[in-house]
Amino acid sequence: MTYELYYWDGIQGRGEFVRLSLEEAGAEYVDVARESGSGRGTSAMMNLMRSGSDPHIPFAPPFLKDGDLVIPHVANILLYLGPKLGLVPKQEGLLYVLNGLQLTVADFVAEVHDTHHPIATSLYYEDQKDEAKARSAAFIKERMPKFLGYFERVLRQNPQGPQHILGDALTYVDLSLFQIIEGLNYAFPNAMTGYQAKYPALSALHDTVARRPNIAAYLKSERRIAFNEDGIFRHYPELDKGA
Repeated sequence: MTYELYYWDGIQGRGEFVRLSLEEAGAEYVDVARESGSGRGTSAMMNLMRSGSDPHIPFAPPFLKDGDLVIPHVANILLYLGPKLGLVPKQEGLLYVLNGLQLTVADFVAEVHDTHHPIATSLYYEDQKDEAKARSAAFIKERMPKFLGYFERVLRQNPQGPQHILGDALTYVDLSLFQIIEGLNYAFPNAMTGYQAKYPALSALHDTVARRPNIAAYLKSERRIAFNEDGIFRHYPELDKGA
């Protein structure tokens, strides 16, 4: 059965963390809001969210439909998809360790978003630029190294070796960490200068994921939406003052 992914058209955003797993596994899926026709497009996504009769309506995208099942939230979607796509450790108990790591990624992503929208998502960036500068300075100095340092330690302390975040094979969190590094390099290239020396295990993981055949093909395809200033990772030079 073909999975249906619902996320905003034109941006990578949180939906990209799900796309990467689907692409790595070669799974059949439809990016609903990017399609046209009956039951497709942004209107189809909004209709489902605003339904007055469906029993399981999502609060916001991304969400995934698998048949009649609707699954919201990135970490929840990946917890569901991971075993089906072969992107989880074989030991069942580690599934919840992996989910915890993905939830930490979600916390990190939320803080990235707040660097450019620290007051309200209903306001334009230009309406909160001064606050964004202060928030970004704190993020670069304190929060970004804390999160990256944490994931670097988890990689190094993996008993199976630092090639993967958990166990001895690729998981969906490895793919998510690749996306984190990609996004930070786009949004904060100055602050990320020299990150390879500070976080060598994360840097190596990023490069390894980028070389995986399905991921490499996806990154070159039209399916990979370019980073832009409508997504979570945005490059505003005035916010990228270095660590």
